[in-house]
Amino acid sequence: MAAATLYIIATPIGNLEDITYRAVRILGEVDLIAAEDTRHSLKLLNHFSISKPLTSYFDHNQQFKGERILNALRQGKSVALISDAGTPCISDPGYQLVRDAVAENIPVVPIPGACAAVAALSASGLPTDMFTFAGFPPSRQGKRRTFLGAMSALSGTLALYEAPHRLLDTLNDIREVLGERQVIVARELTKIYEECIRGTASEVRTSVSQGIVRGEVVILIAPGDTVSQECEPLETVLHRLMANGSLSIKDIAKQAAVISGVSRSEAYSEALRLKNDPDGA
Repeated sequence: MAAATLYIIATPIGNLEDITYRAVRILGEVDLIAAEDTRHSLKLLNHFSISKPLTSYFDHNQQFKGERILNALRQGKSVALISDAGTPCISDPGYQLVRDAVAENIPVVPIPGACAAVAALSASGLPTDMFTFAGFPPSRQGKRRTFLGAMSALSGTLALYEAPHRLLDTLNDIREVLGERQVIVARELTKIYEECIRGTASEVRTSVSQGIVRGEVVILIAPGDTVSQECEPLETVLHRLMANGSLSIKDIAKQAAVISGVSRSEAYSEALRLKNDPDGA
């Protein structure tokens, strides 16, 4: 066990078997454990027969407690930072403590483990080669819709956390702002009532509205239609499709819009122009 080291330790998000051997060992060896909720964490520590000094560290006391934790590290003590569930600093308090420790050249060691967003992604069936984790969306509808609008052009899957009492409103805003994309709501991950609800934004909202949602949930949103950065020019595409001779102007415009990355109305207008004036006179 290295002295004066800050360990960032992931804890289970539900099933206690999901803690790693390394996490249990280090929690039993450190001088101090900083926990988001000491009462909640005490249940975990008691389960593994770990008895260590505990101190709270959460959003509203992080400035005061952060300095006390840093003082312990400056004195050569080892400290473990844990959250109520999952990986600390991921939509949880902690990054300020890590930042301050790094600024003082205090070693920071991550002990990986459970993370609800990653667990949901791994079982989603949605693209995972590129994804954006955006944490909790704003609670107010106006700001939430602005937030979702800013995410609309992102490539890859979008992962959000949400509280159960805001889930229906957020799903409604997803439908209104992002359209009927494929959505997955993953709830109670690793617990007895684990569930992944799949469908369009409307379908998932309807399914969710028929039951009671408890605990924080993960919302995964499939990528929207993306436009290639190397699209063929619209006029080139239209000339090629028109040369076929068997397609209607409507079908030509529809295909050209997809290939060239423009709107269908723009493609239709240009197709009509070329049909009426093929030589561009």
